[in-house]
Amino acid sequence: MKHSLQTTLGALGLALALTSTGASAQAPQVGTQVPGYFRLALGDYEVTALFDGYNDLSPKLLQGMSQSQIRALLARRSIETPGVQTAFNAFLINTGKQLILVDTGAGQCIGATAGQLSANMQAAGYKPEQVDTILLTHLHLDHVCGLVDGKQQPIFANATVYAAKAEADYWLDPQALAKAPEAAKGFFKIAQDSTAPYIATGRFKTFAPGQSPVPGVVEADLQAGHTPGSTTYRFTSQGQSILFMGDLVHNLAVQFLHPEVSIGFDVNSQQAINSRAKVFSAAAANKTWVTAAHLPFPGIGHITAEGKHFQWVPVEYGPYKRAANVPLIE
Repeated sequence: MKHSLQTTLGALGLALALTSTGASAQAPQVGTQVPGYFRLALGDYEVTALFDGYNDLSPKLLQGMSQSQIRALLARRSIETPGVQTAFNAFLINTGKQLILVDTGAGQCIGATAGQLSANMQAAGYKPEQVDTILLTHLHLDHVCGLVDGKQQPIFANATVYAAKAEADYWLDPQALAKAPEAAKGFFKIAQDSTAPYIATGRFKTFAPGQSPVPGVVEADLQAGHTPGSTTYRFTSQGQSILFMGDLVHNLAVQFLHPEVSIGFDVNSQQAINSRAKVFSAAAANKTWVTAAHLPFPGIGHITAEGKHFQWVPVEYGPYKRAANVPLIE
């Protein structure tokens, strides 16, 4: 009888242990990604990268090398898939007096893989209505669609939108839409529809070469090629600079080693190649921070030069501000 009781108690203990182990292993999976924002201190300014989403681009869009060469370069960076994942990054700059957004992502124009800008902005501690200035690097849909919601109502109710005059003249002229090739008409219409609410209320403005949309805060530089008015923006605070270069580069694996490779979205591929080489060289020489709209999130880093080739050095995750006088471990 004693042996039977011990056996029963042992079996009961084993059953309870198995039940307990099973219960702890059955926590439901979360199934969501962390909020898409990354913060960088730049002197007295705060820069926040915001993830709007992504799309998959065909390697065939890259031009200037054979497809076998391009696919070999892609394979060095990632496992090759039918499409190359391409991020949509936007950037928020808090100067202490202004809240400035560079580009607005693809919004509702791409589908389920984009349109996360507002949610990630709020996760980062800001609201769209707090943005007072929007700087557009150019007017392609994955930079302007985030200006409006699905009903074409402005998302940034208190912001003034700025773009280079050459860019606005190219995309927003009604005659340009009429004259555009049939395959391109949709891109012109999206640019016009996305900016229309801001134009109607006098909150869309242009600037000429040599002018700044926000004098004393940002330097704008025309880098035509990808589009006629593609523009880079440079912010400087306490001797530190960051350059927002928009779509001067689309692919990490190919276009740093071979800046002579263009993409099918370029309006003038040779101009785009020249602009890329010029900006890459200057950024490498000045050791400035650089951001790009389509590099892997957060799209912030430095560019280094190796002869005619370049390398992208992405920002490392770390504290918002590094502690002073941290001892070096040797």
